[in-house]
This record gives sequence, structure tokens and C-alpha cells, in this order.
Amino acid sequence: MSGTVDLLNRTLVAARAEGRAALIAYLPAGFPTVDVGIEAVKAAFDGGADIVEVGLPHSDPVLDGPVIQTADDIALRGGVRIADVLRTVREAHAATGKPVLVMTYWNPVDRYGAERFAAELAEAGGAGCILPDLPVQESELWREHAEKHGLATVFVVAPSSKDERLAKITAAGSGFVYAASLMGVTGTRASVGEQAADLVRRTRATCELPVCVGLGVSNPEQAAEVASFADGVIVGSAFVKRMLDADGDAAAVAAVRELAGDLARGVRRSG
Repeated sequence: MSGTVDLLNRTLVAARAEGRAALIAYLPAGFPTVDVGIEAVKAAFDGGADIVEVGLPHSDPVLDGPVIQTADDIALRGGVRIADVLRTVREAHAATGKPVLVMTYWNPVDRYGAERFAAELAEAGGAGCILPDLPVQESELWREHAEKHGLATVFVVAPSSKDERLAKITAAGSGFVYAASLMGVTGTRASVGEQAADLVRRTRATCELPVCVGLGVSNPEQAAEVASFADGVIVGSAFVKRMLDADGDAAAVAAVRELAGDLARGVRRSG
């Protein structure tokens, strides 16, 4: 079975055709349990997310802030494995028909085997992989397997990226470009800031790929702000925080659905 990169591309094109940004939710696999995590991904789609990134919990994150680190710790202590991440992708995609990506650091993929991981992610119906710590100059092996199996390779760019570096990153990527709105780790912010708009402008100058912004968006107003200049709005910590604060599994899933609905309305009122 081939991966669903074409579904990802069509989803982003469809959002643009509607005159809006896509809403992309991030949720870690195995949090608070594998089963509840799967229901949370489905709830994000039910609420209005166009795309979901499923996080592969990692013990030594470089991009994830304290909220997602807490969720990852719960998942890891619960014994989550790569097989559980793939199951999350499989069941969420099968239930919704929507594009699901995996966001992971490179080390677990490298240890698992790049070709094996790409093949199994594609078989699960995955749309691609976001690899925030894989340098473009070291990514050829992964990209070869990803392309063979119909998967997008999404790279992360930051405000510190020089224009020449941006061009190299975007030339190697597919699906979309993940623009980190500011320097630092993930987490909700009071303001997303002008850095993000400048980064989107500079990134678009180097490629035709959609540019989606993450790191800091937590409410409909911020979603609308980012949607006014980006092709997609990525929200992670706000979803995870709602789940952490919820009283029980059912409430956690309901909280994801509610926030997705609020944010979906936000991306539709931009401009």
C-alpha cells in the first residue's frame, strides 16, 4: 500500500480554494493511553481539523516544550512503542479518511530502520513524516524511501534560517513546510508575533509548497491571525493542555473536539 501524500496535497489545495488556511492538530500517540489517544485524533478531525500530526513520544526532545514533554512522559511510562504510533495512524485514517502524519525525531526512525519505518507508515495509510532534527544534507536516504512509499517529508524552518538555507530546505521537502513562528520550544504564547509573517514571506519566495505555521497558537484569535498570512495553522500544546486539564478520558476527548471546533472557526474568519 502506498502512503497518502496525494491526499495531504489535495487537502491543502482544497483549503486554499475555500480561501482559508488549513487547521493542523498535533497530538502525541499513547497519551494518556493508546486507545484514548486514537479517540483524541478522531475527535480533532470531528471538530474541524483538516490534518493531524501524531507525535512519536521521545525522552529527549529538542523542540517540544513542557506541556508536550509531560504528555510524552506519560505515554512512555505507559510503554508506548512505534507499533502503537503506527496503529494510531492506521485507525485514525481508516475512521476519517483524512491525512495523518507522524512527527518524530530522527533517532527512533534510524534505529527502527528508515526503509522499514517508511514502508510501515505507508501501509498504515500515513501521509508523511515531519522530522524536526534531521538535517537536509543528511536526509537523502529517508527521502528516497519516503518518495518510494508515497510519503511527504516535511522539514522545519525557523526565523534564524538564512534565505540560502531556506532554499535548500524547501527544495528537499514535500507536502508542506513547517515554519516555527519563533525561536524556542513549543508552547502557547500570548502573541504569535511578526516573526512568523516574515518567515512565511521569505519561505514562500523559495518554493511553491504550502507554508504552515506552528509554535504558539492556542486560541481562535491567534489562529485567525496566522491564517491571514499562512497556508496552515499548526496547534499542539493547546490540545495537549486541554487533555491534561480534563477530568477523565471522555472529558479529554471532548475537550479536543471542542478546541478543534473553535480553531476551525478561527481559520475561517481570517483576513
